[in-house]
Amino acid sequence: MKLAIFDCDGTLVDSQADICAAMESAFSAAGLVAPERHATRRVVGLSLHEAMRQLHPQGAHSLHADLTQLYKDAFRARRAAGAVAEPLYEGIARLIEQLAGENWQLAVATGKSDRGLAHCLAAHGLTHHFVSLQTADRHPSKPDPSMIEQCIADAGADRARTVMIGDTVYDIAMACNAGVIGLGVDWGYHETHELIEAGAADVATSVTHLGELLKGIA
Repeated sequence: MKLAIFDCDGTLVDSQADICAAMESAFSAAGLVAPERHATRRVVGLSLHEAMRQLHPQGAHSLHADLTQLYKDAFRARRAAGAVAEPLYEGIARLIEQLAGENWQLAVATGKSDRGLAHCLAAHGLTHHFVSLQTADRHPSKPDPSMIEQCIADAGADRARTVMIGDTVYDIAMACNAGVIGLGVDWGYHETHELIEAGAADVATSVTHLGELLKGIA
């Protein structure tokens, strides 16, 4: 079985506006100066606690835990107010349908929470396509390979025919750590040269190009 594992934020959906707004709310609630949006985008994909550690390295573990909860509270408040958009990148829905029709097994490995991923996929009517949904709620932060290992086990997939698709070096490093193919996408939050340097087999320049790259997986 062939398995395509997708990152979510920056790969399936463009969630940067929501993530940055929630991050700014969290830091403000903690009485701290919010990080610049560029810095926030750089940590998308990590577990929240690890992201907070990188954004505020001088803080104690307890502060990082507080910031993590404040971020969750801010994001949930935005969702409850109908302010969360998380639009799919153009062509993603069509690609998911195409791969499912070509007998690919599909999965997600994301730094989102279980609740956040469930809301996101359900909003776009994509949930039923995925055989495995792995999040930071139940795994160590990327680039630990735990999420990929669980996806492979759930799908009964061949590791040599498993592909991790993502927009950050954390996704590619996770693929390398798991011994699977890493494909980057250039429409997310890290640069193409960074993805290649991290070990990506290739970097898609469009969703159509990504589909072509996946056709090359034997």
